[in-house]
Amino acid sequence: MTRATRLLVTSTILTTLYLLAFFSVLPVPFIEDSVTEQILPVLPWWLLVSFGSYSLWSLGWGLWTFRDCPDAYEELLKEITMAKDDLRTKGVPVD
Repeated sequence: MTRATRLLVTSTILTTLYLLAFFSVLPVPFIEDSVTEQILPVLPWWLLVSFGSYSLWSLGWGLWTFRDCPDAYEELLKEITMAKDDLRTKGVPVD
């Protein structure tokens, strides 16, 4: 099973369980009904904000530690130089 298929199956199952709990078809065990009525409507927004926070942290960490990989840094600089030289040969002002 590929990652995409596994992700699709998992997200479908979790979405189905969430909707069943949200519409009170499936009771949530060990939690009172009043608490579930308050938590379930905001759960998708909480997940979205959590995913956004993780994504921003991951991007920031990648930028912070970018110079810790000198080989990748040098390779990227060479690729930038090659791209600029290619554009200059085609008559595009780069600088």
